[in-house]
Amino acid sequence: MGHDHDHGHAHDAGGRAFLIGIVLNAAIVIIEVIYGVAAHSMALLADAGHNLGDVLGLVLAGGATVLARRGPTTRRTYGYRRLTLLAALANGVLLLVATGGVAWEAIRRLQAPEHVDAPTVLVVAGIGVVVNAGSAALFFAGRKRDLNIRAAFLHLAGDAAIAVGVIVATLVLLRTGWLWVDPVTGIIVSLIILLSTWSLLRKSIDLVLDSVPEHIDIDAVRGYLGTLPGVIEVHDLHVWAMSTTEAALTAHIVMPANACAPRFLGDVCKELHDRFDIDHATLQVDSLEAPDPCRLAPAGTI
Repeated sequence: MGHDHDHGHAHDAGGRAFLIGIVLNAAIVIIEVIYGVAAHSMALLADAGHNLGDVLGLVLAGGATVLARRGPTTRRTYGYRRLTLLAALANGVLLLVATGGVAWEAIRRLQAPEHVDAPTVLVVAGIGVVVNAGSAALFFAGRKRDLNIRAAFLHLAGDAAIAVGVIVATLVLLRTGWLWVDPVTGIIVSLIILLSTWSLLRKSIDLVLDSVPEHIDIDAVRGYLGTLPGVIEVHDLHVWAMSTTEAALTAHIVMPANACAPRFLGDVCKELHDRFDIDHATLQVDSLEAPDPCRLAPAGTI
């Protein structure tokens, strides 16, 4: 059996980035709700609803990231890494619920448009652009590998863009006097959020169901193992996410009894890490001379 692991992933954004993002976005939510109600702006309330979802999402993702750093126990031998997957899934569901409520209210306002205090909306939306863009910058470096950090970055960057949209819509309202522009903007914002949330939800469900992480080509992994010196067959190959930053692999490789050199398994596990970014690899060597074939050899057997 060969096993290799690397805990070098330090969750790039870190607890401090999550904390700063939570504080800044909680502040902007309070401001947007107060002035959105006072200004009768559905677009501003829509952005506040999305920001609230981001705050709760940052709390979940940050908490899961901190817990994921805790070491394994005799009961939880992998520690708390999978909490990051559950946090990503919870974020997706949470944002869908929040978006539905905002869209419903925007549709109601469209049927009965209300006067909007445009100057107030412009000021608050401008603050939202600055806060969300600054918060997104905190997660820029770690967005490529960690689904939680990527979700935080995309949502916050999207919020900044949406706040710009609110400003544009309010300027149109000031120029034309069209009251329907505000609720229509709220509906458009909700649709944009829905599209981004659906992608996060789909990826989260895939990882919770132990799907192969998107950055790993399992056919390439199988091909690499199959071309190793002495390997006759590869079967029972599984690759899944242990967390939003770590992947694991198990596989059976069939070899002649004397073909496995002392350094073979260790070298293969290192190569799997370096080439495919697989942190935990466990390989079982099945002897070609075994009297009975492995019961897991047939394709599709679990």
